Amino acid sequence: MDNKQKAISGGKWITISTVISTVLQFVQVSILARLLEPSVFGVVSVSTLIINFFYIFSNLGFSNSIIYKQESDRKVLSTLYFMGLILGTTIFIIVFLSSPLVVAFYNEPRLDKVIKIASFYFIIIYFGQIYLFILQKELRFKSVALIEITGAVSGTAVAITLAFNGYEETSLIFGQLAMQTVRTILCIGLGIKLFVPLLYFNISTIKEHLKFGIYNVGDGVLGFIQSNSDNIIVGNMLGVKLLGYYTIAYQLAVFPMTKLNPIVLQVAYPLIAKMKESNSELKKSYLQILDLISYLNLPLLAGLFITADSLVPLFYGPGWEQTIDLIKIFVFVSLFSCLSHPLFTLAFSKGKPNLLFYLNLATLIIKIPLIYLFAHYWGITGIALAFLAATIINVAINFAIVHYLIGDFMQDFISNFIKPVLFCLIMYVILTVYKTYIGHEGIINTVSQILIGGFIYIGLTLMYKIPLVEIKALRKSL
Repeated sequence: MDNKQKAISGGKWITISTVISTVLQFVQVSILARLLEPSVFGVVSVSTLIINFFYIFSNLGFSNSIIYKQESDRKVLSTLYFMGLILGTTIFIIVFLSSPLVVAFYNEPRLDKVIKIASFYFIIIYFGQIYLFILQKELRFKSVALIEITGAVSGTAVAITLAFNGYEETSLIFGQLAMQTVRTILCIGLGIKLFVPLLYFNISTIKEHLKFGIYNVGDGVLGFIQSNSDNIIVGNMLGVKLLGYYTIAYQLAVFPMTKLNPIVLQVAYPLIAKMKESNSELKKSYLQILDLISYLNLPLLAGLFITADSLVPLFYGPGWEQTIDLIKIFVFVSLFSCLSHPLFTLAFSKGKPNLLFYLNLATLIIKIPLIYLFAHYWGITGIALAFLAATIINVAINFAIVHYLIGDFMQDFISNFIKPVLFCLIMYVILTVYKTYIGHEGIINTVSQILIGGFIYIGLTLMYKIPLVEIKALRKSL
């Protein structure tokens, strides 16, 4: 199998893995929301934020550098392996000892135990992480997908089992640790044939990898703060209970899109990179990606907006009604975020990744004051609205950068974008009539709304966008 076939096969396995992991995440949250109170999700959200933040430093971009340099020197890989263990141990100690500071910042005693247990994540992950990087470098995407799927299934099973047995917030933490333990064992088992560490450690052999990693860390820290500033401020200003509502709403409306859309971009990037010298071809490809993302995401988001008041009590049970309005705001956050995603592919293809750094910096400068201002007047709803306002501004700057890279594209974009928007508006009107005269509560009404909305959108798409004949022809060509 050549590299092109491996890439195509890898894309399929990545898609399968991402979809299964996303569905399992949704199932886990749906079950645990009926067993645990909102504050539990807020507490766990804080620990997840801390893990994700320190992971930026402990990773140091080694995954990217190993793949980029196609590193195969056993001495270099051994040094990177032991460097990872040193970093993991150091981060473990820092996180473990930082527990009192986190408790004081959020004024939540339950965080002490949660943070200390969660810190073991960094001990576990680094025993197998380099093997995951090597499997990716060797295009062993099927193995990577199986690792991710098995880990996700194990973590979900442990979290749900422990929650049923009264472990509350620690059930989610132990679920995460179980997932990572299984992943580590599988990484070592599947990767040991490709690399066995030597008892060798020499910093001078990994200088290039460390230099490569510094940029990754800087960009990662800025991106983390930009993406998670709202969660940090919610927990600090409003408490972990409201952070729990906020987290659940975000996970339903935004999280799936952040996992699924990169699949399209990951497949598109190598194709677009070949067109970097032709602005007309880049523009055409960029518009096609935007068009595809629009048609895939808009009906899902519109459907969620319409059925939020049906889905929340059905999947999460009583006590989560406060998330409904947040979900409706996050639907638009997710929509505008989707429109901004293709710039990443375009910027890297044009050799201008620095533009992404400046975009994140500008968004951060705008977002944090908006969050504090809106939170003062409208509480948690205000923070969600501030997130939405910052996302809209981000898209405006994003499109200005696109115009700089490939020229004017807005007229073509609007002419393409208006169709799925109109389809969604028609779907919204019809389902609103259904809810008014028939009802929206219960599983029958919820399923009916989903089916009716799906038939309307697919029918309009087949009539006015992609005829069935073209779809059959495309299927045959594949």
